[in-house]
Amino acid sequence: MRFSTHPVWLVGFRPFFTLACVAGAVLPVAWSMMFSGVIPAPDNVYTSVQWHAHEMFFGFGWAVLGGFLLTSTKNWVNIRGYHGPALMLLAAAWTIERIGMSFGGQWPWPLFLLSNNLFLGSIIAMLMWTLIRHRSQDSYRDNVFFLILLPAFVVAKYLMLVGGEFPAGYSMAMALFRLAFLVMLERTLTGFMKATFQAQILRHPVLDMAIKLLGLLLVVEFALPRPLTALLSLALAVLLLIRFVFWKPHLALRRIDVGIMYIGYLSIVGQLLIEALGHVIDFVWVGSVSVHLFTFGAMGAVIPAMIIRIAKGHTGRKVVFDGVDRLVLYIMLLALVVRVLLPQLAPGAYLGWIHLAATCWLAAFGILAWRVVPMLFRPRIDGREH
Repeated sequence: MRFSTHPVWLVGFRPFFTLACVAGAVLPVAWSMMFSGVIPAPDNVYTSVQWHAHEMFFGFGWAVLGGFLLTSTKNWVNIRGYHGPALMLLAAAWTIERIGMSFGGQWPWPLFLLSNNLFLGSIIAMLMWTLIRHRSQDSYRDNVFFLILLPAFVVAKYLMLVGGEFPAGYSMAMALFRLAFLVMLERTLTGFMKATFQAQILRHPVLDMAIKLLGLLLVVEFALPRPLTALLSLALAVLLLIRFVFWKPHLALRRIDVGIMYIGYLSIVGQLLIEALGHVIDFVWVGSVSVHLFTFGAMGAVIPAMIIRIAKGHTGRKVVFDGVDRLVLYIMLLALVVRVLLPQLAPGAYLGWIHLAATCWLAAFGILAWRVVPMLFRPRIDGREH
């Protein structure tokens, strides 16, 4: 077997969910050790905080989002999708970016810029080409939101690292991921609730579109007046809560594999409410609650469940969460409590909470890698090619 035809290169989720497991296990621990002074900051021209935010959004986050979109877009437009050498090049570019962000401080500036932009530029161009070229056969008309948010990630990355507007950049990156999550949760939870509980949840075109449009508008919240940003954040949170009531949470929360998606949904609501409050009241939280409520509550909680579902379902296995799978989700919920809630109750132990939260990520994604990566490196068990 040639290396380029290995099963791991058959579909986008295979290499990138593998990389996401590695990043999810390693990056938070590395940051906690840097934060406490155990290891030095990365050798690059950016601060350690810039490194941390960039790596969690554009390293871990984009490994997940890239793997998901490379897989989903081909299904949305009904084509074969990128595989083989194309995925190899993308995975290599992602890896080179991690090396450059950690050890590229002495590299010539043009080489560093190339290493830092090759992956994101390439994968966005490939995804945009798929969605635009096959637009006429796209099963989701609202994929126009992806046509807007994908190139916007390039702007967010520039602001975070080069443009001298780090707060604006990470605010924009978080808003872009938030919009992507809102679109994905809207689509997936409809099917999950029907398959699991034979329940229909509210899908009102006007409400759904209003939520997505507000989410899109908040991508540029850094450029808007603070009172307007507060109003928009509050409006989006209220609309999400109204829809949540009609999404049958009393059923979903009976099962952790579906309920954790609802917890991620509520974390987005909480993050928006904190943002709205923060624009009008000077209230001091311990440990950047807004951003960590999103990164731990939405990204940290939802992503492992999504990886398990896709890895099992798209390798021909029955999508059933066994005891070990559920353990991973409970560990990530513990990480959310440790990183967001406990520092407010015991701020004196803040450093310890950071280490414990990072340990939770290491344990959860380590177990996830042990469970999932062997599936990703083997052919489908049902005999289908991909």
